[in-house]
Amino acid sequence: MQKVELSEQETLVPSTQGNVLLVIKGPEPYSCGEGGCGSCTVMVSRYNPKNKKIRHYPVTACLVPICSLYGAAVTTVEGVGSIKTRIHPVQERLAKCHGTQCGFCSPGMVMSIYTLLRNHPEPTPDQITKALGGNLCRCTGYRLIVESGKTFCEESTACQMKGSGKCCMDQEEKSFVNREEKVSFCCICILFCFVEICTKLYNEDEFQPFDPSQEPIFPPELIRMAEDPNKRRLTFQGKRTTWITSVTLSDLLELKVNFPQAPLVMGNTEVGPRIKFEDEFYPVFITPLGLPELYFVDSTDNGVTIGAGYSLAQLNDALGSIVSEQPKEKTKTYRALLKHLRTLAGPQIRNMATLGGHVVSRPNYSDLNPILAAGNAIINLISKDGERQIALDSKFLERAPEANLKSEEIVLSVSIPHSTKWHFVSGMRLAQCQENAFAIVNAGMSVKFEDGTDTIKDLQMFYGSVGPTVVSASQTCKQLIGRQWDDQMLSDACRLVLDEIYIPPAAEGGMVEYRRTLIISLLFKFYLKVRRGLNKMDPQKFPDIPEKFMSALEDFPIETPQGIQMFQCVDPRQPPQDPVGHPVMHQSAIKHATGEAVYIDDMPPIAQELFLAPVTSTRAHAKIISIDVSEALALPGVVDVITAEDVPGDNNPQEEILYAQNEVICVGQIICTVAADTHAHAKEAAKQVKITYEDIEPRIITIEQALEHNSFLTAERKIEQGNVEQAFKHVDQIIEGEVHVEGQEHFYMETQTILAIPKEEDKEMVLHLGMQYPTHVQDFVATALNVPRSRIACHMRRAGGAFGGKASKPALLGAITAVAANKTGRPIRFILERGDDMLITAGRHPLLGKYKIGFMNNGVIKSADVEYYVNGGCTPDESELVVDIIVLKSENTYYIPNFRCRGRACKTNLPSNTAFRGFGFPQSTVVVEAYITAVASQCNLSPEEIREINMYKRISKTAYKDMFNPEPLRRCWKECLEKSSFYARKQAAEEFNKKNYWKKKGLSVIPMKFTVGIPYTYLNQAAALVHIYLDGSVLVIHGGCEFGQGLYTKMVQVASRELNIPSSYIHPYETSTVTVPNAVFTAASMGTDTNGKAVQNACQILMARLQPIIRKNPKGKWEDWVSIEKAFQESISLSTTGYFKGYQTNMDWEKEEGHAFPYYLYGVSCSEVEVDCLTGAHKLLRTDIFIDAAFSINPALDIGQVEGGFIQGMGLYTTEELKYSPEGVLYSRGTNDYKIPAVAEIPEEFYVTFVRSQNPIAIYSSKGLGEASMFLGSSVFFAIQDAVTAARRERGLTTSFTLNSPATPELIRMNCMDQFTEMGLRSTSWVLHSSRGDGGYSIRNIVNNIVITRCGAR
Repeated sequence: MQKVELSEQETLVPSTQGNVLLVIKGPEPYSCGEGGCGSCTVMVSRYNPKNKKIRHYPVTACLVPICSLYGAAVTTVEGVGSIKTRIHPVQERLAKCHGTQCGFCSPGMVMSIYTLLRNHPEPTPDQITKALGGNLCRCTGYRLIVESGKTFCEESTACQMKGSGKCCMDQEEKSFVNREEKVSFCCICILFCFVEICTKLYNEDEFQPFDPSQEPIFPPELIRMAEDPNKRRLTFQGKRTTWITSVTLSDLLELKVNFPQAPLVMGNTEVGPRIKFEDEFYPVFITPLGLPELYFVDSTDNGVTIGAGYSLAQLNDALGSIVSEQPKEKTKTYRALLKHLRTLAGPQIRNMATLGGHVVSRPNYSDLNPILAAGNAIINLISKDGERQIALDSKFLERAPEANLKSEEIVLSVSIPHSTKWHFVSGMRLAQCQENAFAIVNAGMSVKFEDGTDTIKDLQMFYGSVGPTVVSASQTCKQLIGRQWDDQMLSDACRLVLDEIYIPPAAEGGMVEYRRTLIISLLFKFYLKVRRGLNKMDPQKFPDIPEKFMSALEDFPIETPQGIQMFQCVDPRQPPQDPVGHPVMHQSAIKHATGEAVYIDDMPPIAQELFLAPVTSTRAHAKIISIDVSEALALPGVVDVITAEDVPGDNNPQEEILYAQNEVICVGQIICTVAADTHAHAKEAAKQVKITYEDIEPRIITIEQALEHNSFLTAERKIEQGNVEQAFKHVDQIIEGEVHVEGQEHFYMETQTILAIPKEEDKEMVLHLGMQYPTHVQDFVATALNVPRSRIACHMRRAGGAFGGKASKPALLGAITAVAANKTGRPIRFILERGDDMLITAGRHPLLGKYKIGFMNNGVIKSADVEYYVNGGCTPDESELVVDIIVLKSENTYYIPNFRCRGRACKTNLPSNTAFRGFGFPQSTVVVEAYITAVASQCNLSPEEIREINMYKRISKTAYKDMFNPEPLRRCWKECLEKSSFYARKQAAEEFNKKNYWKKKGLSVIPMKFTVGIPYTYLNQAAALVHIYLDGSVLVIHGGCEFGQGLYTKMVQVASRELNIPSSYIHPYETSTVTVPNAVFTAASMGTDTNGKAVQNACQILMARLQPIIRKNPKGKWEDWVSIEKAFQESISLSTTGYFKGYQTNMDWEKEEGHAFPYYLYGVSCSEVEVDCLTGAHKLLRTDIFIDAAFSINPALDIGQVEGGFIQGMGLYTTEELKYSPEGVLYSRGTNDYKIPAVAEIPEEFYVTFVRSQNPIAIYSSKGLGEASMFLGSSVFFAIQDAVTAARRERGLTTSFTLNSPATPELIRMNCMDQFTEMGLRSTSWVLHSSRGDGGYSIRNIVNNIVITRCGAR
C-alpha cells in the first residue's frame, strides 16, 4: 500500500507547469465554488489501458479532490499557452475576436474550447456551443466567445456571395438576413446609407494556424503507471480525513465492509457540495476510479448494461452509438435519456458525475432517474456476499427501506432494456434556463399497449422536483390499465395524478400552483407524443393529433448564435497609426486568455498574512444581546475576532455601518469578523461565534410593508409639466395599474476581494481591491482608522466585473478589512465567497411603479401620473441618486403634455441595495412601456403604433425643461423597423400563431432615450497623469477603473492620437489614489468621456511643451524630440497632469427643472420570441439593436458592451429571480438558485448596428454606451408579453393583463391560462391575488411554510 501525507490546505490550483499536476498551498481560487460557473475549468487527461486510448475531458477544479487525480494529467490555462513562451491559437482567437472583457471567466472559456479541440480538431458550430454550456460570462453576452470558437470549425465563414458583385447584406425590404436563409457573414465593408459600414471586428488572416499535432503528448510515465499490473492500494492521509483509492474490485468491496459509512467518491459532484455548503464531514473517503469492472458497455438483444463508473458524458456517447445502430423502436428510452443529457448541468459536471453516483444518490430533481424508472431499468449491485439486482422503480426512488442498498454494497452497473414496438417512453423537463439548471418539474413516462391496439397494458409516470424524492403516480397508473388512450383517459389521468401527487403549501421550492400545472401539462405532452406515435404506426386505425397541436411535441432546440455587427468604417484619410475608431483588442485580452492577468486573489501571499471571515446577522431586525467568541478564539489558527469596539474612528461613515453594534437591521449585516492564518480556519471559527438576539418590531421586508409603516430613506423627488389633474377630465379613457420589477444580483465573476497591508510607519495602510470608486474607499478607511486620507493608498489594476456593485460596497468592506489589519498589525486578505457576496452586498433596487394614464381613443396620451417606489434596504447607500435618475428619465421617448412623476426610496430590513448598471432606468422604464402596452390594448391598436404616435418628433423640452433633439431617435426607430423587417415578421408570427395552439410567437420593438452621466457637475470631473520617458515610451495614468469595459484600452487610443505615436509606445498604469487623487467613480457610462478628456488635456499640454523642438526638426521622429539630447537638455518637463472639469450639469429640484445630463443617447431594440404555453419556457429567436453610437472610439469594445448589456438586461427581465423569505432571508445565493443567462439563452440571430450622429461635446464625438443597452433587453420581456397576449386572445381571455418582471417560466405559464392551469389552481388552501382583477395573476410562492418575497412584490 502506498501512503501519502497531505496537509489540510492542499488544493488543486492552476499551474504554470501545464501538464504536471502541482499541489500548492493557498486560498481556494473560485468564482462560485459549486461547479456552476466554469471559471475554474481545467482539462483532465486519463489513459485507458484496456483500449489504449487517452480521454481528455473538462472539469471544474473547485469540485475535484486532488487525491482523485492520481494517474491523471491536468492541463491548466497556463499550460495551454503563455505570454512568456507562446500563446495557443485558442487563447489568441478568444482575445482577437474580442471574446473577453473583464477576463475573469476567460481561462475557463479557453479550457472548454481547448478540451473540445483535443477531442475534435475540426469541431462543428454545435459542438462549440455545447462545449461552452457550463461556462458563465457576465460581460460579453457570449456571441463573441462563440465566434472565436467557430474560427476552428471546418465550415467556411467566408461570404457565400463573394465574387458575385452582390453583398450578403443586400436583402429584400432592406432587412437583415431572413431566418430561413442562414448564411455566413463576413463582408469586410459595405455601402450603407451612403456611409461606409464595416462588419468585421477582427482579421482572420492574423490568426496563427492551429496544428493539432503540436499539442503536448500525454506523459509516458502515466501510461506506464496505468499499465502496471502490480497496482497497490493508495492512501492519502490528512490530519482529519483519509482518502483511499482501491485498485481491484475485491479491494473495494473489502473497504466497504471496513468503512460502511464512507462515501464512494467518483466525480464529487454530490459529496463535494454537501461538505462545502452543508458542513458534512467524512473521516474516510473511498474511490474506485479506474476499476475496469465499472467501465464497460455490454449490449445484448434485450438491452444494454452500462458500468456505474461511466461519466454522464460517456453515457451520452454510449447511448448515441446504440441509437445509431439499433432500430428506432428499440431505442425510445435511450433517446429520452439523450435529450435530457444534452441539458443536464454543463459539460464539466457531465464529465465528472457518474451514472452509478447519479442513480444511487437519488436526488429529487434527477432528470435521468424518472426516465430510467419508466424504462424499467435494473440496478446491478455487488458486495463481498455476492451480486444481486434491484429494480430502479418507485420503491427505490422513494427510498423505501426494503429497496435501499446495504452499507457494504456498491452499484456495479445499470441495465436498461430495449423498448418495444408498442412501448412508448419519454422524458420531459422544465427549468428556469434551458441548460445547466435544476428542473422545476421533470418527468419520465412510459406506456405499453396491447399489441395492435391503444389499450393500456402498463403505464408508469415518475415526477421529479415535486417532493423530497422522485415520486411515482403508481395509483393513477393502476386505475388507467385497460383504458383506451383517448381524451377521456387524459382527463381522468390529470384529475387522478393531481389527487395522488400532493404538493403541500409549505413545499420546499414554492411555486405550488405552477408545479401542479406542470405535472399535468407534461402529462398532456406525453399524451400527444404517444397519440402521434400511434398514428405513425397505423394512420388508419389511430387518429392523428390536431395540426395546431403539433408544435407542442418538441422542446426548443439550442442553436449556435450568428449575426452581423455594423459600425462605421474609419475614414481612409486617417493616419494608419491612429487607432481611434478601429476595433482594437482589449489591452489585457491576451493576459485574460492565458490566465496571467493578475486579480487581487492572484497576488502572492504576504508574510504573516491573515484571512478574514465574516459573521453575519441571521435576523432582519433585532437587538444584539450578546456575542460569545470564546469557542472561535479557541480554534487552531485563529488570531482575533474584530467587532465594532475595535474601530478606532467612526463606525458609521455617511450613515453606513461597518460592524453592527447593539442592533442588527438586516439579515447579512456584518456583526464581527474572524482573522485566522488560513481561509479555512477563519471560516470554521466564524461558525462558532454565538450571537444572542431579541427580535424588534416592525420587521419590514417589502415595499408594501414600507409604505404601510411610512418607512423611507429619502424625501420625495418630483417633476411635473402641464396640468395633470385637469387633463384627466378631458380624455376619452383612463387606466390605472401597477407593475413590479424585481431586483437583480450583480453576479460579477470575481467576488469582492480586498487585501489590506498595514505599514510600519505613520499609520499608513495600503489596500488592493477591485473597485469603481477609489476615493470612496480611501475616505471610509481613513474615517474608520481616524487618520488623514493621505495615509491611505488604494490600488487597483483590474476587477473581474463590477456593474455598479463595486462602487460603494468596497468602501464598506475595505474599511472592515482595514480595521482588522489595524488591530492585528498584520496583512489581511478578505475574500467573500459567492453566497456571502450575494447576501451581504445586495444589488439592483426592486421597484414598484403605479400609474394613472389618460388618453384619447386614437392612442394619444394626454396625461400621466406615475409613482415609483424602490426598495432601498436598511441604509441609504446610493438610493437617493437612483431615485433621482428614475424620476428624471421617467418619460423615456414619449411626449406627454401633462406629466407628473414622483419617486421615493423605501427603508426596509434588507441589505442595502446599491448602484447597478442603468441606475434605476432599466426598472422604471419597464413601467413606462407597460402602460404604453396597456393603452394599446384599450385602443385596439398595436403597441408599436402607440409608441409611434406618442414619441418625441421634433426638438423639444423634457418634462424637466431640458432641450434635446430626437432626430437620432427617430432614425434608430425607422431603421430598426425597416432593417429588421418588423412588419413582415409580425405578420409571419401572426400566421404561426393561427396554426399553433400551444406555441406562440411574439415580437416587440422598444425605443429608448437614455441620458449619460450624473446631474451634478462635480461628479463628472476627472484627472490624469502622463509621463514621457527619455526613450520615447509613455506612461498613462488616470482616475478611471478598469473592470472589463476597456477603459485602459481607449485611453491608450486617445494618447496615441494626441501624441501622434503608435499605441505600442504607451503603457497604461494601475489606478491609484497615490497617483491620481480625489477621482470620482467610474460609472454612469462616463469613464471614457471624462478620463478621455483628462488624458487628452495632459497630452496636449505635453505636445505644446514640445512644439519648440518639433518646429526646429519637423521631420524628426518622436524619439528625437523627447530624447535626452533635446527636451531633457532644454529642461522641458515631460510629465504633467491633465484635468477635465466635468460636463456642466445641474438640477434644481425646487423648480423641477435643469440641464441634468450632458447629452442623450438613443436606441431601439426589436426581439422575437417563441413561447411554450404548456410549460412557460421561451426561446429568443432574434434580436436587432440599432443604437446611436455617434462615433465609436473602439467599435469592438463598444459592441461588446452593447451585446453584454443587452444580455444582462434580458436576464433581469426573464431568468434572474431573487427570492427572500418574509423574515428577510435570501434564498438565492449561488449558481444553482440564481440563473444568469448562459450561452443557450442568447438570441439565435443577433444583429447590432451603430447609427451615426454628432456629439461635439464629447471626446471625438463619441458616446458612452456602457449602460444604455441594459434596458433594450426589455424588448425580450415585451415580446414574451406579446406572445402571451396571443395565447390569451385565442383562449378568450382578456388581453389587458399585468406581467411583472422577471417574466419567469412560472409567470408565463400561469398567464397562458387554460384547463390545466385551472386544474392546478383547484383544491389549494392558499390564495391567488390579482393585480387588477382581470386575470393577470401575481403568484405567491411558498417555501417552508413562508411566502417567498421578491422584495417589491407581495
